[in-house]
Amino acid sequence: MSYAAYVIAAYGVFVVVLLWDFVAPRIRTRQVLRAVRLLAARRQAARNAPSPQELKR
Repeated sequence: MSYAAYVIAAYGVFVVVLLWDFVAPRIRTRQVLRAVRLLAARRQAARNAPSPQELKR
């Protein structure tokens, strides 16, 4: 009886989880940085927009 298949599968799962632990934070960091850049651009555009004149009757 050989445990080779079990050991190979266990190492495979370990490698997949290790890769995910490496990649997932980088994906999240990219998402957060993009959101911050978009928010900053929106705020800058709002600051530079001409102020609306008061409506007259």
